Amino acid sequence: MKNSFPKLQSSILDTIGNTPIVRLQKVVPPGSADVFVKLEYFSPTGSYKDRMALAMIEEAEKRGDLRSGMTVVEYTGGSTGSSLALVCAVKGYKFKVVSSDAFSQEKLKTMRALGAELFIVPSEGGKITPDLVPRMIEQAKKFAESQETYFTYQHRNKDMVKGYEKMGLELLKQVEGPIHAFCGGVGTAGMLMGVGKALKEAKSPARIVALEPATSAVISTGVAGSHRIEGIGSGFIPPILDKNYYDEARAIDETEARQMARRLAKEEGIFVGTSSGLNVVGALQLAREFGPGHTVVTVAVDTGLKYLASDLYEL
Repeated sequence: MKNSFPKLQSSILDTIGNTPIVRLQKVVPPGSADVFVKLEYFSPTGSYKDRMALAMIEEAEKRGDLRSGMTVVEYTGGSTGSSLALVCAVKGYKFKVVSSDAFSQEKLKTMRALGAELFIVPSEGGKITPDLVPRMIEQAKKFAESQETYFTYQHRNKDMVKGYEKMGLELLKQVEGPIHAFCGGVGTAGMLMGVGKALKEAKSPARIVALEPATSAVISTGVAGSHRIEGIGSGFIPPILDKNYYDEARAIDETEARQMARRLAKEEGIFVGTSSGLNVVGALQLAREFGPGHTVVTVAVDTGLKYLASDLYEL
């Protein structure tokens, strides 16, 4: 009799991807479509950013842009930095990362634990303001001026889309029957573009919906503002956001997103951060619109363990 355990892997990097998917049971209102959530916190650093980090590094290696002895440089709210720190640790690259005190202490400590050299850009009262990420980018550019560095520059790096296309292909195998809608928050836009590309190329009927914080709805309204949802709503339209791979953008209230994150923990046993709560709020909107007999899919982007020092779970 064959055992059903995962096979032995040669490296932690081989465990990235192939994450489970579950149907929500309690937070979905009656008369709604089924809502499925892909649990990306099963990835090694507890985030779907592991997919993009691995793709950005390995594609750069294939081109010869990144070679042994070089230092990788990036700016990040934390999850991308943790993922890149993991990949660089395994592959033997030094990693210099720019972040901010606006992001969770757990993420900052994780990057350091994985060997990253961390530089902090001060925020305004711990908020993600429209100028914060641009200031982080400028600092990262200065670090990347050396010839012995490779700047992954996540908001302009199309290599990440390849990493996320695999998520879309996994969804097509995991979900029985058609996917009628897929939604996700936009930070770099890599995840939405990768999944959207995979679904559309497979002729899926899925409506692809970009989500963003209502107080910084740049895609929806063109107006940037402050918020506290890490990983999305950077204050500008991501360069890789391609209208060919999504159908609409929606702004989601941050308070609702935070409340949903808490509900998911208490009612579904799904322990996540605010951006995942935002994803589920958007998915529930779509589920009400599509109604019974349809399927809506979204993503739990990372683990709630990254936010225990914040006020998200101060109940």
